[in-house]
Amino acid sequence: MITMRPTDFAEHLTQFLSVYLPTQKNASQNTVRSYRDTFKLLLQYCLKQYHIPAEKLSLNDLTHQLVMDFLVWVERERGCSVSTRNLRLAAIHSFFRYVQYEEPAGLRVFQKILAIPVKKTPKPTIPFLTTDAMELLLSQPDRSSPKGRRDLTLLALLYDSGTRVQELIDLRVCDVILTNPAVLIVTGKGKKTRRVPLMNNTASLLENYIRERHLAVAFKSHFALFMNKQHQKLTRVGVTYIISKYVSLARQVSPIVPERVTPHMFRHSKSMHLLQAGVNLIYIRDFLGHEDIQTTEIYAKCDTELKRKAIENAYPDLVNSHFPDWSQDDNLLSWLSSLR
Repeated sequence: MITMRPTDFAEHLTQFLSVYLPTQKNASQNTVRSYRDTFKLLLQYCLKQYHIPAEKLSLNDLTHQLVMDFLVWVERERGCSVSTRNLRLAAIHSFFRYVQYEEPAGLRVFQKILAIPVKKTPKPTIPFLTTDAMELLLSQPDRSSPKGRRDLTLLALLYDSGTRVQELIDLRVCDVILTNPAVLIVTGKGKKTRRVPLMNNTASLLENYIRERHLAVAFKSHFALFMNKQHQKLTRVGVTYIISKYVSLARQVSPIVPERVTPHMFRHSKSMHLLQAGVNLIYIRDFLGHEDIQTTEIYAKCDTELKRKAIENAYPDLVNSHFPDWSQDDNLLSWLSSLR
């Protein structure tokens, strides 16, 4: 029986996805899956355009031009956005940063690929709910039913803690500390943990929820905090469904709630409300688990623009933008001409 020897690309990609990303880079499962999907697309592209099957693809085949053509294919043939194109490129860059240390002989080719720039995209506005809209949305769950109380607790915690949806569904019962002061232990990107303070009302909701579900026992401490009917932890789709249900109810009361509300909008909303309340950006950065203050500054820029528009709408513009035409001033022109 003849066994086929894996190519250098196959060996390095396997190590990159199964060892380097999860253990050395401490990348999340979502990041690994995203990078995996990029290389699945790349393999499909190489087979379709160059007739190179996956088992024969080598590092020598992955030239600067091939990667450039692949990115064009992602945009034009698959109809993906520039942001998606940039995400695919980020995965490829990460792989070749890893490979250049494993195969230094190909450094020149790899660095040409690493030099491929990301495409600039227009900066999107940050979608968030006003305090009135958030209050209306949180008033929709039926407090008289166990399911309604679970949903209220989930939505309140998603907003009050500013967690990402993956962080929320990964929460375990033991991650909730209700002793004064109440905090939530959140495991974020790169498996880094942070302690998020909880407001009294949210802590009270959580305490009642845990008591009602009989979760405050030792053997349940590592159970998922929020579970579905199958007693499995909620999924992203499940959380999105819950939000959409209450958005529909809230919009029957008032259109101040947008038609589409994503789980991440709860995080954006909390950040904007903290900023508008005068909380320092440094504290907001730590609260959200951002590594770089520049990531948090997008909220400040957005808030500044909102304030500018509010001032424009509220006050007349008394500053006249029309200035005298200095070119008609002969004395000034003579003086300028005399300068040496």
